Formats: sequence, structure tokens, C-alpha cells
Amino acid sequence: MKIRMTEAGKVPVRTGGLGLFFEDINYSLDGGLYAEMLENRNFEAKDVTGEKDHFTVKQDGRYAWSGYPTEDAVALKVKDDRPLYVENPHYLRVETRQADAGIVNKAYDGIFCKAGMRYSLSFWARSYDYRAPVTVGVYDGEETVFEARTKLRADGKWRRFTFNVRAKADCACAQFRFTLSAPGTIHVDWFSLMPEDAVLGIFRRDLVEMLQELKPGFMRFPGGCIVEGNTLANRYLWKNSVGQTERRRQNWSRWAVHGACEENAFRTPYSHYGQTLGVGYYEYFLLCEYLGAKPLPVLSVGIACQYMSSEVVPADDPALETYIQEALDVVEFANGGKDTVWGRVRAEMGHPEPFGLEYLGIGNEQWETETNEFYKRFELFERRIHEKYPDLKIIGTVGPTVDSPSHTDAWAWTRKNLAENPAFVYASDEHFYVPPKWLYDNVNVYDHYPRTGLVYAGEYAAHVMEAGAGKFNAPESNVWEGALAEAAFMTGMERNADVVVMKSYAPLFGRLGYTQWSPDLIWFDGSSVYGSASYYVQKLYSLYTGDISYKVTTDAPMTFASATSRDDLTFVKVVNAGEETLTAEIEADFAFGELLRIVRMQGEPTDYNTMEEPLKLSPAEVAPTAPATVQLPPHSFQVLVFRK
Repeated sequence: MKIRMTEAGKVPVRTGGLGLFFEDINYSLDGGLYAEMLENRNFEAKDVTGEKDHFTVKQDGRYAWSGYPTEDAVALKVKDDRPLYVENPHYLRVETRQADAGIVNKAYDGIFCKAGMRYSLSFWARSYDYRAPVTVGVYDGEETVFEARTKLRADGKWRRFTFNVRAKADCACAQFRFTLSAPGTIHVDWFSLMPEDAVLGIFRRDLVEMLQELKPGFMRFPGGCIVEGNTLANRYLWKNSVGQTERRRQNWSRWAVHGACEENAFRTPYSHYGQTLGVGYYEYFLLCEYLGAKPLPVLSVGIACQYMSSEVVPADDPALETYIQEALDVVEFANGGKDTVWGRVRAEMGHPEPFGLEYLGIGNEQWETETNEFYKRFELFERRIHEKYPDLKIIGTVGPTVDSPSHTDAWAWTRKNLAENPAFVYASDEHFYVPPKWLYDNVNVYDHYPRTGLVYAGEYAAHVMEAGAGKFNAPESNVWEGALAEAAFMTGMERNADVVVMKSYAPLFGRLGYTQWSPDLIWFDGSSVYGSASYYVQKLYSLYTGDISYKVTTDAPMTFASATSRDDLTFVKVVNAGEETLTAEIEADFAFGELLRIVRMQGEPTDYNTMEEPLKLSPAEVAPTAPATVQLPPHSFQVLVFRK
């Protein structure tokens, strides 16, 4: 077979076009990227049940905490009078009935520690008459991993206690414990346990390192559906996510009720899933800066999640002004000087210089209905934002599906506005979670897109339903069959780099045993992390992409290819999705040199990575045997690197 590259119709590739979409789903933030190790550390957990337009939210501050050594040894009560801060008013009254009794924390699957690692340990406490010592630590069976001991001042005031401790031994699923050395009563709030190696003192290092390896050009955050909320009151309010951590009002998660139905009494295993906002907009911006990725925050347009709610602020309602102002103010927070209201907030948090925000997402995956008037409201947002910030690149949306009437109509509306105002949107966000066959059948779909209107493929993944896609907790859904189809479809994206200017797989993270959506790019538990086959496909596209893309054709069925070049290097990506080994000759109407490297991924369609075999499907170097000829094993994806 032949793979032929031609200069005719070559197009520029925009730098940083492959990025990250971080959504707070699958416990990817609290319990994941946020390095905080304790669960419901501030006693603000909520138990959420229900279905569309009918949600019940109950305070459940006791969640994840229990009495020690038995429930009978201690009386626990969640209170909200005289709180530490009114934004998160709940705290725990601990009354012990014997010495060395207290509380323990579930901490997801328990505490994981590394011997020799130092940890920052803290809590707030108030005592009116208790003067004996208290002890806080981590214990692995009978072994003390670390502990700290202090006395409280019996003056009725909230005080913060902090310790720097070192783990004496490795531990897995260990117990976090807080005890009183004598019978008595105290109040506690805002426990914290953070490892010393947390990136920026905030983020779990091994998860951040996985993101660094992708060399992302941008990061979209914080969602996703949580931006919209299951109700408008439940939407992500970025202003609640900045400032002092203890004063960031906790929110419940839209994903707490994903999958709730009559069969499970409208309660999922994740009914307590929430957002402590220990990581908020400021921390997201810091992470983008650390990764060298341009930030892409996404904001609500006054429409709650259309799958979960019919709630909407009418487009002509004065209340919509609040939502528009939130968008204007986030730009000021990111880019404003210290003489502005929100720029001063950023500076006081520790970042005097602007973050240099270039992109802003307006809406998540809304579609036009008779009642929500999405198009009218988006036009209002765009006009107001560009009046104040004319150079800002707005990311629009064309809905949650492709090949649908709403998708076609949204593109027609977008292109009509672009014809009148070329700055209307920079790119429009497309979402597609589809079977591998759809990806193979549509590899060339962007060949036929009009060249007015750029695409941000903001959420996409192959869903192999037979392997468990769509199920809770299904790492086995990340099979090679799906990743290979994604690699094939991405050749079409790369060949049409003049149209598809941004792309990001979704979802990004899934915590094992805590996921509401499968498949996911990266899987982790309390101590370890591994990349799926799709992760390594994304990585190869990130690392081996030039700045010029060529037209590429193949003459064998179920083979797909793209090519880019940079300086004296040419990168050819080729997928053989068939059952037979093929011999491919690489040709071009320009000089592209000789084959220097081959980076190959291959496997059986049903293979997938696991914590025990994290690199089962991962790139491997293969030695070239000819200047422009290469073997294509069945079910393989490879990058061929040529040098002039």
C-alpha cells in the first residue's frame, strides 16, 4: 500500500491546539487532583437525591466521620450556632465519655502515606472548659504512622492548630484519628492533611505529572455540567471559589445524582459528592500557569443543565445581568490591575501580575429551545463582553450532539453571526461520545466543513458499549478498540487543522471505585495513577505534531493517516485498523527525508491498561529498516518521524 503526502492544500497548525478538559466528575478534584486527603473535612456534606426538576438536598455533616473506638464512646452532633465562618457554618461537637475516645475519618479508601514523607496537618478547635491534651494522627492497625499532641485553650474561641509531621512507615488504607485524652467536650472544624510534595502546595503531584507529560496547550475548567448546575442555585459560582479557603461556600455536585432512578430509589452511591472549593478559580489559573497551558474558564448563561432541569432565566429578565457581570468580572479577576476590584482580589491572594486570560467559554453544551432562547442570550453575552474586552476569544457551543438537527441549526446560527461579525466567536465547542464505527466512518467529516467557523472538539471519546462504556466504575471500557478509533479520527482533525483548532478528550480523570462516567483518560486511586490507551494516543499527538499539515491519502481499507512538519522533521501518523499486516511505502511531492524513528502502539482490540499492567498499551520504539517503507501490524497506531 501507499501513503501519499501532497503540499497542495497544506494548512498551518495552531500551536497548543491539543489541551485538557478538566471537569469535576468522578471525584477528580476532591479525592483526586486536590491533594487534600480527608473527606468532608469541614462537616458541610450534603446528601442529594432525586431526578430532573425534583432534587432533595439534606445536610449530612456527619458523613465520613464516626466515633472512636466505638460509637458508644462518644456523642457527636453537627451544630451551626457560633460557627467559625458563616459561609460554611457547620462544625462538630465532640463529647467523649472515656479517655482516648474521639473521631475517625473515612478518607475515601483510607489514608495512603509514604515513609519519610512530611505532611501538613491542621484543624480548628474551640474549647470552653476542656483543658486536657488532644491527639491527632494516622494509624495503620496497631502501628502509629505519625501523630501530634497539643492542648487547647479553654477560652471559647476558635483557634487553628498546625503541625508538620513525618510518616514513619508506608501505609495503605490507614485510619485518620482525632482523640481526647480525657472525657470532655470540644468543637472541631476544617481538618486538613496535605503531603509536602503537593504541587504549589495544592495539587497531587503524580496526577499533575501525568498532565505535564501531555504538554497541553490549554485547559478548560471547571466543567462541564457542573457549570450549569442541576438548578441555577447549584451552578458553579466562581466568586464563591476565591478568597480564604474556609470562606468558600461548599456546593453539591451535579454528579451526585447522575444515574438516579426509580430502581435505586433516586439515590446513587455518590449522593454525598460535593465541591469543597479548596481548588477554585485562582488555583485553576495557577495550575494552568504551572503547566504552561492557556486557561479556558467556562461560565453559565443562565440555563441549568438541560438534561437535569427546565430552570432558566429568561433572556429578557433583568436577572440575567448577574450572569453577564460574572463573565465580565472573571476577566477582570484574571487580567485586571491591582486598581480594579477583582484584580485586587487576585493580587491579595498572591498573584499581583495578571494571568493573561485569552479565552472565555460562554455556556457548556446548551441548545436552542422555544423557552430558553439560547441564541438571543448568547448574542447578548457576546456583545457585552466584546464591548469591554474586544480582543477576548469567546468559545461558543453548538450543543451536546453531532449529526442532529440542533447541531445543524446551531452551526447555521453561528455562521450567520460570523458573517456579520468575524469576532463573534473564536471557535465553537463540539461534543461527541460515539461508537468506534462512527469515528471510522467520519474520519473525513471535517474535509467538508465550511471554512467559516472554527471547531473546538471540546469533549470526545470512543464508547465501546460492550466493554462497559457508560457504566459506573468501568476502567475496562478504555479498550484499545476505542483508542485506535480515536487515533484514526484524529488524523482527520490533524489534516483539517485550519478548521479544528482546539481539541480535548473527556473526561480527564476517574478515581477507581468513585466514577460516574466511563471511559476516562487517566485512572487513579489513593496512591497510584495510570494512563489509559487513549492517554497515550493523546500524548503521541501532542508530542509529534508540526506547524504545517499536509493532505494525505492511503489506498488500503481501514488505514488512516495524517502528516505535519516542523523545520527538518516530518511526522506521519498512521492507523491500521484492519486484521492484516501491511507494508506501507511513504511518498510525497516534496522532500521529507529518511525514516528516523518509529513510535508504535498495538494490541488486541479488547486489551486495556490496569493498575497492575499500566503500560500494557503504551508507545514503544521500533527500529526503522528502510528509508521510506514501514510495516503496519494489525490494530496498530504509529508515528513515523522523518528527517531531511
